[in-house]
Amino acid sequence: MNVLEGLNPAQAEAVQVTTGPLLLLAGAGSGKTKTVTHRIAHLIAHEQVWPSQILAVTFTNKAAKEMRERLGRLIGEDGERRDFMPWMGTFHSICVRLLRMDGAAIGVTRNFVIYDEDDRQSLVKQAMKQLAIGDRDIKASQVSSAISQAKNNLQTPEELAASAHYPFQKAVAQIFVRYEEMRKAAGALDFDDLLIEGVRLIRDSKEVRDKWRTHFKHIFIDEYQDTNAAQYQLVKLLVNDQQNICVVGDDWQSIYSWRGADFTNILNFERDFPGAKVVKLEQNYRSTGNILEAAHNVISKNTQRTDKKLWTAEGPGSPVQVHGAYDEAEEARMVAERIAAQVMIAARKYSDFAILYRTNALSYTLERAFLQLRVPYQIVGGVRFYDRKEVKDVIAYLRLLYQPNDRMSFTRIANVPGRGVGATSLEKFLNWQSNSGLDIITALERSGQEGIISGKAKQSLGALGAILRKLQEQVEELTPTELIERLLKATGYREYIQDGTPQAEDREANLGSLLSDAQNYAALPDFLEEVALMSSVDTMGDGQKVTLMTLHAAKGLEFPVVFIVGMEEGILPHARVFESGPAELEEERRLCYVGMTRARQELHISYAYSRLQFGQRSYNPASRFITDMGDQIAATMPDAPQMMGFTPDEPFYSEELGFDIGDLVYSSVFGDGEIIDIDGMAVTVAFRSGQTKKLNAEYARLEKR
Repeated sequence: MNVLEGLNPAQAEAVQVTTGPLLLLAGAGSGKTKTVTHRIAHLIAHEQVWPSQILAVTFTNKAAKEMRERLGRLIGEDGERRDFMPWMGTFHSICVRLLRMDGAAIGVTRNFVIYDEDDRQSLVKQAMKQLAIGDRDIKASQVSSAISQAKNNLQTPEELAASAHYPFQKAVAQIFVRYEEMRKAAGALDFDDLLIEGVRLIRDSKEVRDKWRTHFKHIFIDEYQDTNAAQYQLVKLLVNDQQNICVVGDDWQSIYSWRGADFTNILNFERDFPGAKVVKLEQNYRSTGNILEAAHNVISKNTQRTDKKLWTAEGPGSPVQVHGAYDEAEEARMVAERIAAQVMIAARKYSDFAILYRTNALSYTLERAFLQLRVPYQIVGGVRFYDRKEVKDVIAYLRLLYQPNDRMSFTRIANVPGRGVGATSLEKFLNWQSNSGLDIITALERSGQEGIISGKAKQSLGALGAILRKLQEQVEELTPTELIERLLKATGYREYIQDGTPQAEDREANLGSLLSDAQNYAALPDFLEEVALMSSVDTMGDGQKVTLMTLHAAKGLEFPVVFIVGMEEGILPHARVFESGPAELEEERRLCYVGMTRARQELHISYAYSRLQFGQRSYNPASRFITDMGDQIAATMPDAPQMMGFTPDEPFYSEELGFDIGDLVYSSVFGDGEIIDIDGMAVTVAFRSGQTKKLNAEYARLEKR
């Protein structure tokens, strides 16, 4: 078996370094998995290292499976044969094996159960109940997130309590203590405990530490730039005196600091392991030269980074295309039309395309454009806009206001946000309401008087009835946007979704997109009708679909054609970098680099001159990252106004209506139509599609033909 066959010089050099610490700086698309599997095969076939004495840690189970299969083909063994395979898996799976075998040394029983995030939040709620801490004061999800962060930083409950200064921190520390007591009593470990207890096992038991240090002759760590404090310490504890450790990674692709990842671990590898050999994998097998050059120009603006330069033998390829659009609707339509045109002439398949964005909320206008052009799509790592919980919750409230007999909508929001209405009380109320002949809102108002329910449920349902009645009385006079704003305030829903988790920001942005969309409609019935049609359209095609995902979710993937949308200041880079230090901006630049290097043949960058966000039209300049890309780009933008860095002094929309009945108009959402009625700012349009819509002219951006 010639393990060097098919390797480039740098890969071959890495394979033949068989002793001492080795740092593989593997650029995007540089064949790192191939290099690592060939190196392991070389150790087994030519250095006579027994497979089980090799530890290979990956960051996903999928990566571990792929590496196992590749290695099996190289050494002629079944990749599923654990007895003739290295220890291969994620940090969590490796720790589970160690703890099952030797956990008794630190008091961890072999039959421990593993709690996922839902289990942890349930146990947190039980701990809060025992401590008489109400969920109105603090959310279980906030506590769970804080506990996870403390554990990843290897903080004990006592250490967290000692560092707590504010009421929230002190409450979390108190709940943390009780949570740990209950978890241990249940014989359970949560996902963070797997790492913590793995570290404690190797650190505190000399016998176990010596056993595994002797056993593991070679250690491989993939995605080393994404290791957190616990993972880093585990690695240091397992490496023996021979220091046969090989770490693989790319600091340029470190984008998970919010998960506790510390990219300085890879920058400090030579400090931690003096005399380490460094091999740079710089030949790229994925992208064309222009894409690589533009991506390099972006990442080279970072100051904290290693020095390398990716190159390809595939030639320069097409320039990176930069597209300016008037607004988010035109941007989405441009993307959808380009894809549809390419597929129509059989130049591409739908599956060749990926659309990447900074936050999930940006997918909404894309989904709308794809549905209108019948372009099949799938959202990876997320759900369709109108299937997202916070969007469905708000729509349920609106449907109940519009149709107060809508039982389905009521049962969805009866306890959202939490009102302390138990299942028994809710069932009693619904049984009484169905027999009373009253609609749900009226029944809510009268339920307390009729003595149907009592206690907290009586007070909560009565208060909900009062809120809904007041909003219902304003349905005719308020626009959908105004109604949603008042609904969010009256119910406390916005505060409810701000639970301190990393997902809270996306939920808030999704509400912003919903508010923005609602501005296109003058009346609630029209808005609800469009929502129903949007959420029920079947996007299934012939198995070929365009992929939509966030930039974070795209890491490790590649596509022939990539669109990165929303490349504006405040989106990418994210607005929070304006209030933080340079570290946040450098991570945003790494995120942009990751997105750019997903493209194999074509890369399209787009930005909008104006964009609706949180119900307000913003005018953000194009992202600084576009300027950073250099000469490898070909820019296309509207005739006027020119948008690179342009911020208007005056609002883009005129206060004057400027339309008459009979005018032919164009809507970026509904297409061509004729104005058949005007009532103030409300314009009724009969569209060629057969739809008749009553739109708010100030926001619908109708163009006169």
